[in-house]
Amino acid sequence: MIKSLTGPLARKRAALNKEDTGFTLIELLVVVIIIGILAAIAIPIFLSQQNQAKNSAAQSDLGNAKVAYVSYLVDTPAGASVAVATALTPYGFAATTGVTVTIKTGGTSFCIDAVSSAPAPNAFSITNAGGVVKAACP
Repeated sequence: MIKSLTGPLARKRAALNKEDTGFTLIELLVVVIIIGILAAIAIPIFLSQQNQAKNSAAQSDLGNAKVAYVSYLVDTPAGASVAVATALTPYGFAATTGVTVTIKTGGTSFCIDAVSSAPAPNAFSITNAGGVVKAACP
């Protein structure tokens, strides 16, 4: 009786053990190498996109600072030198984190600088008569 129960049970265990195979070491190494290659391609592209985003934020801040500074000049015709963080806040300007904005005035004209925090800092400027350029104020 016991032999009649253990025989089919042993055959079932043997069949299960034959189908229960895992990945070989070579297959696992190939997958790890493929993931490494994909990461080596993707990470520099991702970092480049971050730097471009920081530069775009600086350029956008320049446009916003120009509009806010012109609004400030409408309220304060003397055009005194202004601290960006404090005086332009009521006019809708808030600098993006990682961007430094400074305003240089001279007579009836002004120039606004912005420096992004990208690894190689990029300086941008905007004047009262022009748009954003990739250079510091003269």
